[in-house]
Formats: sequence, C-alpha cells, structure tokens
Amino acid sequence: MSERGALRTRLDLLSREVAKFGAVGAVGLLVNIAVFNLLRHTTDLQVVRASVLATFVAILCNYVGFRYWTYRDRDKTRRTRELTLFLLFSVAGAVIENGVLYLATYGFHWNTPVQSNVFKILGIGIATLFRFWSYRTWVFKALPAESPADEEAARPAERFLEQRRSTETVEPDPVRN
Repeated sequence: MSERGALRTRLDLLSREVAKFGAVGAVGLLVNIAVFNLLRHTTDLQVVRASVLATFVAILCNYVGFRYWTYRDRDKTRRTRELTLFLLFSVAGAVIENGVLYLATYGFHWNTPVQSNVFKILGIGIATLFRFWSYRTWVFKALPAESPADEEAARPAERFLEQRRSTETVEPDPVRN
C-alpha cells in the first residue's frame, strides 16, 4: 500500500472513530444537560453540585456506549484496568467541565439558567477534547498485532517493497532539462 493509501486508510478509521465518539458523546450530552436542568429546577442543589451529579450520570451512560460500540474492537482483556483508567480520566474531564461552570458561576457571578447552560456546554466541549485523547490513548487501547509470527512474516514483504522503491529509476523531468 502506498503512503498516500495508508494515510487515507488511517484518516478513514479516525473519522469513523470520531463520528462514533461524537454520537455517544451526543447522547451523553443530552443526558448530562437533562439531568443538570432537572436537578437545577427540582432541587435546592447549588449549580455546580447539580452539574457534577449530571456529569457522573452521563459518564456512566458514555462508558456503555464507548465500550460496546465506539471501541468494541479494542482490547477487552484487562477490564479492571480499563474501567479504572476510564474513571480516572472521566474525573479529570469532570474537573475541567465543572471548573468552567464554577469559574463562571462564582468567579463572574453568571448564574442565570441560560448562562449556566452556556458555560456547562462550553465546559463539556473543552473536556470532550481531553476525553477523546485520553480514552483512545490510554483507556481503549488498540489491539497489538495478531502475533509475533504475523509481524515476522510481514517483514520480508516490507523490505522487498522498500528495496523496490529505492531501486526504481526515476525518469528525468523534460521540463527541467
């Protein structure tokens, strides 16, 4: 496969991953905002506390979507490690998400329902970038090559292709000469 073809394949896979991550995230966003507004309007909880609870309900919802749909083809052998890392990075994302809301609410006194929702969504957006990177890098790791024998079998073919590329004669460019 040419470098351009390999790049195109990687970009296709990444775009599918981003789309699936976004679809699960959109469901999580709806859950997060719905629970946040429900808690905000039906309880006496402070804004940030309602937001933290809503965030953790959405995190639980998202884990199911990520594990069984977005990253279903990834390594499943170490679930305890996966869940621990997922919760660790989710808590870090929750701190980012709710930190933005906390700053807006208590730092700038922007506490109307519209302002709270705007800063909640802004925090979610910033935290989502962090979560996407951390989940794909650390939590839902790609499976390694099938076996060392498969890698060994591929090496001669790779060497052959490299030698062929380096020995191909390049015809002179008639425009330059």
